[in-house]
Amino acid sequence: MKAKYIKRITALGFVALLSFSACLKDDAHYFNPEATQSSVAMLINSGLANFGKDAVTAPGIDTVKFGVAIAQLNPLASATTVVIGVDNTYVTSYNAANSAINYQTIPSTAYTLPATNITVPAGSNSVIATVYINRNLLNPSLSYMLPIKIVSASGITISANDNVHYYHIIGNDFAGAYIWDYRRWQNGTGPGAGQIPSQGQGLPPDISTIGAVGAINPIGPTEIAMLTGYNGTGVNYDITFTRTAGTPVTYTNWNVFFNATEIAKWTAAGITNMVPPAFTVPPPANSNAPKFFEMNYVSGGAAGRYIDDTYH
Repeated sequence: MKAKYIKRITALGFVALLSFSACLKDDAHYFNPEATQSSVAMLINSGLANFGKDAVTAPGIDTVKFGVAIAQLNPLASATTVVIGVDNTYVTSYNAANSAINYQTIPSTAYTLPATNITVPAGSNSVIATVYINRNLLNPSLSYMLPIKIVSASGITISANDNVHYYHIIGNDFAGAYIWDYRRWQNGTGPGAGQIPSQGQGLPPDISTIGAVGAINPIGPTEIAMLTGYNGTGVNYDITFTRTAGTPVTYTNWNVFFNATEIAKWTAAGITNMVPPAFTVPPPANSNAPKFFEMNYVSGGAAGRYIDDTYH
């Protein structure tokens, strides 16, 4: 398998929380297990509220793990079976309510759900389930969705909000895992005019993190986002482009910017973006070119800080 990693298993921390939590929000109701002894079957970090987290971005065969839980005050007294399954009617209903991207159903040959009868053992509240999604068998220019839901739960109430994972792949040629290099100069001019940091040109950075793991996340078929390392406030670049099918595929009209929501994160921290982001080197012109992105901008205090991020 080209990629194997656990998604959304911040779930594990949440699993522990489920065992000790005094209340659980579900629908517009609050279940207090201590007072009502209610039990609710759920898929951890699922539902439309977590749609963005259910993006499948790894190339090749992606191993996606997710938590299946019985939310109640105490660990289960006896083993409980939760039945899960793929329900493609959610693809139709999602497309009807959201017209921006038209999702296709993932063909059965392109995914494997090894177990559908999931046993949550006595003495626990949760267990991890797995689905394998093979992107090698999908058209990279199309968007796909694989909804996995709770079918039944041994007579236990099924959460109305947290009972479906909308695993989806946005047809975008650049989404996936990357090596991320971050460089910062304690000035507003960086390495010097016309110098390319990724090639070691000009003044060396004052602060750098080289070889980190990063990700380019799809917003749409021709729009992507990725983090900048400055200040740790979670600000993302937004990049748009035009894709023209052909052999090779060509990419034009590249644009990089910080949208208002991202700028607001800096504003809240007292940081001003002085020079908007720009590409340090031209982004890929066609599908034969390396997937290499290098951007720079100036933000910070009075003197400003020159930032250069590279994804490759």
